Amino acid sequence: MIETLQQRWKRSGLSDGDTVLIHSNIKRTLIEYRINKISISPQDILDSFIDVIGSKGTLLLPLFNFDFANGIPFDIRNSESQMGALTEVGRKFYGAVRTGHPIYSFAVIGYKSSEFEGIDNVSGYAEDSPFGVLKRLNGKIGSLDLEDQNSMTFYHHVEEIKRVDYRYFKSFSGDYTDSSGQTKNKKYDLYVRDIERGVMTNVNPAGELLWNAGLYSGFRPKEGPGLRLVNAKSMFHFVEKIIDSGKALGTLYSIEDSK
Repeated sequence: MIETLQQRWKRSGLSDGDTVLIHSNIKRTLIEYRINKISISPQDILDSFIDVIGSKGTLLLPLFNFDFANGIPFDIRNSESQMGALTEVGRKFYGAVRTGHPIYSFAVIGYKSSEFEGIDNVSGYAEDSPFGVLKRLNGKIGSLDLEDQNSMTFYHHVEEIKRVDYRYFKSFSGDYTDSSGQTKNKKYDLYVRDIERGVMTNVNPAGELLWNAGLYSGFRPKEGPGLRLVNAKSMFHFVEKIIDSGKALGTLYSIEDSK
């Protein structure tokens, strides 16, 4: 008999009372249940995560949307997530708090959602961003059926805090509509890779190091439930050591030869 969604996440290390950020690709999960003649929806998957973390748990979902960087206005009430069906269901969830950065916003559901209410961080990965709050709350980061390269944005939080020299601050401005429906021109920053130097994000090698160090628990992408988890503080300090030891090149980024 196929295990319930809740059993899958518990087997991956998700626990009652967790504060957890989940990056997700739910396609394989949906197909697996369909093959077993069980109909589930993105809403069912969202509900299963909420069930596992319980009444004292808090769920964060990325609502990343890159339109603002391309001159398209942002509306915190209506701008959709570009991170998949699960995140859109989370965005619309009753009582969900949405954080304010127009490119890197999050839906926050549950016990500690008030900790994220009113967050309007100017820089996407800064200490006052949801990444920093998650770390302060001793939260976890989960990735479902995605490689680090396609999910673990938290690496960029560490890079911004450490002010790595292969990234720099870039500003974006445009029309921004807040929760009360007021629109004005606002400016936000991102700590972006230095394209002129040929910098390419390449964090899968760091992901392997996290596995080797025993910091990841759960399952690799497309294996078993496909969900892996890491403590945000532990990941921060681990990646910080990579940067401090001069090993970021080849572990967190690569240089693309323009020739």
